[in-house]
Amino acid sequence: MLFPTTLVGSYPQPEWLIDREKLAGRFPPRTRARELWRIPGPWLAAAQNDATLLAIHAQASAGLDIITDGEIRRESYSNRFATALEGIDIDNPGTALDRSGHPNPVPRIVGRIRRKHPVEADDVAFLRAHTDKAIKMTVPGPFTMSQQAQNDFYGSEEEAAIDYAEAVNEEIRDLFTAGADIVQIDEPYMQARPEKARQFGLKALNRALDSITGTTAVHICFGYAAVIHERPSGYSFLPELSGCSCAQISVETAQSHLDCAVLAELPGKKIMVGCIDLDDMTVESPETIAARVKRALPYVQKENVILAPDCGMKYLPQDVAFGKIQAMAAAAALLRAEFGG
Repeated sequence: MLFPTTLVGSYPQPEWLIDREKLAGRFPPRTRARELWRIPGPWLAAAQNDATLLAIHAQASAGLDIITDGEIRRESYSNRFATALEGIDIDNPGTALDRSGHPNPVPRIVGRIRRKHPVEADDVAFLRAHTDKAIKMTVPGPFTMSQQAQNDFYGSEEEAAIDYAEAVNEEIRDLFTAGADIVQIDEPYMQARPEKARQFGLKALNRALDSITGTTAVHICFGYAAVIHERPSGYSFLPELSGCSCAQISVETAQSHLDCAVLAELPGKKIMVGCIDLDDMTVESPETIAARVKRALPYVQKENVILAPDCGMKYLPQDVAFGKIQAMAAAAALLRAEFGG
């Protein structure tokens, strides 16, 4: 199929499940933030399952081709996995600067980072049991987690990133075993801290992907639109991902009006073209979305283009998010009619 559609990862959690006002009123959690959940502990997992079913149904109803679990069980894209690892003191967090330059509580590394058990494999199994479509699961990247932590153990950030990569590699293997068709690694801090990413980020990312045979993707972005409103017109770290062993790369183009010429520097990669502006609460027309995708076509073969939002949709109102992904599916239909397939 030409121009398949998918989420980057997250979909809005319902108001009855999580306090969305509290969620939006703070920086994305790096440590656990259990106070955000409205459902008491004994019933929380069941409530998260119910909300995940709603997210699956919304994606299928909108016409998306590749389905995620909406990251409904997560307080942020990274903290659920990052706080489940050995070597992390979750009761006494540290502090690190967020990509916006503000201090934020973060996991504190006090020992060797190791994965104790699969973290998201059950999430994949649940998703696989409730849709016949292709499914994708996301996991935070090793470089990003190394930047979202206070290192009180390792001699260098690079050493920490490599051990994070070992943990991610083990997790990815279990996600494919559980039924994932695609596993996406989220590495937004490669854009935020490009010099460090060049020093050791790509090395850590490739270690996370070492000997993985399933279809893998990497997401790199400018941050949540709800948190970071201003966008540069180009990436500070993107062509370097041509040296990554992943099959797909997810970029945002809509809000930033990205100069898509840079995509020509990623030959052979499938590109998730971010074509939904998450800072705009109006639902774009299918024609507007299709026009955004066409900006990439001089530089990416049509067979290698995937439609997606710019980033995760968790901060959007549910009706807006649904309208946008429905319009994105309609845009894909327009593109198929024009280009075949």
